[in-house]
Amino acid sequence: MKWFIVLAALLVATPAAAAASAVSYHLAQTYVLGGKGGWDYLAYDAATHRLFVSRATQVMVVDPRSGAIVGDIPNTPGVHGIALAPNLDRGFTSNGADGTVTVFDLSTLATIATIQTGAKNPDGIAYDPVSSRIFTFNGGSNDATVIDARTNAVVGTIPLGGRPEFPAVDGRGMLYDNVESTSEIVAIDARSAKITARFPLGSCAHPSGLSIDPQQRRLFAACTGEMGIVDADSGKVVATIPTGSGTDATRYDPASGLAFASNGRDATLTVVHEDAPNQFTLVQNAATALGARTMELDTQTGDVYLVTAQLIANSHPTSYRDRYTVVPGTFELLVLRRSDK
Repeated sequence: MKWFIVLAALLVATPAAAAASAVSYHLAQTYVLGGKGGWDYLAYDAATHRLFVSRATQVMVVDPRSGAIVGDIPNTPGVHGIALAPNLDRGFTSNGADGTVTVFDLSTLATIATIQTGAKNPDGIAYDPVSSRIFTFNGGSNDATVIDARTNAVVGTIPLGGRPEFPAVDGRGMLYDNVESTSEIVAIDARSAKITARFPLGSCAHPSGLSIDPQQRRLFAACTGEMGIVDADSGKVVATIPTGSGTDATRYDPASGLAFASNGRDATLTVVHEDAPNQFTLVQNAATALGARTMELDTQTGDVYLVTAQLIANSHPTSYRDRYTVVPGTFELLVLRRSDK
C-alpha cells in the first residue's frame, strides 16, 4: 500500500516538474534608453503597453516592445516607485527627496497634483483598488502614509516598527509589506489602515522586493541570497529557494505559475515554478547584466523587463552606493523572454 501511495505521488508531481524543467528564459532584446540619473522601481500598464521607469528626478515612459521613449513625468525628486490606478485613470509616484507623491493622468501623463505626505523618504508605493487608497512606505520615518486616491487627501499614518521596502496587494483589501530592518512582513487591512499580523521570516533576512500569487495566497519575498515563500494568511514560510547575489525584486506570473527574482550583483534572473501551493522548483538562473536589480513583468506575454547601465567598479568605494560608476548614456532596458515564445 505504501509503495502505491509513493508511486501515485510521483505520477501526480511528474507533469508539473516536466513543465517546469522545459521553461527557459533568455535575453531577447536590449534597448539603450540613455538619460541621466539612477533608477529604481518599474511599473507596467498592460492596457497601454507602457513601462514606467523611475529615474532620480523624473519617470521615463517606454514602449518595451520597441524600446521607444513615449513620454515623461517630470519633477519627481528622488522618485522610487510608481503605482497605477487604471480604474481612476491615475498614476502616483513616491518621491523620496522631498516627501511628496506626484499624481498624474494615466492617459495623458500630465501632472494633476503634488501631495505632501509629511513622511521621510517615501519608497515603496501601492494602490489598493478595494479601498481606493494609495499607500506609501516610508524608509526614513518607518511608517506608511495612507492617501485617498480619489481626493488626494492624506487620511492616515501607520507606524511599521522598522524600515519598510516593497509592498504587494492581494486585490481583496489586504496589502503586505516587507520590513527590511526586522526581517518580517506586515499584513495591513487597507480599509481600516491597521496592521493585522506580523510574519517573521526566519532565515529569510533583509527582505526587499515582494509579490503575490493571490489565488494560492503565496507571497514571494526577495531576501539575502534567497526567495522566501510565505502563506499570506498564516504567515508560515512554506519554502525558501536560493537565488543569486543582490536579489532585489520579485514578480509572479499567474499564467505560467512562475516566480522571478532579479539579482543585480551576479547578473541573473532566478526563475521558480510553483508546482503546488507548498512545492516549488528552481528552474533556471538566466543571464541578465550587472546592476539589473529591479524588474517588471508583462503577464500577457510572460516577458520580464529589467533596467541597468554599463558599470565600472570603483577600486576604493566610500559607501555601498559608491561601488560602481555609471557610464554616461548607457542606461538600457533588457527584455527576457521564454525560448518557446
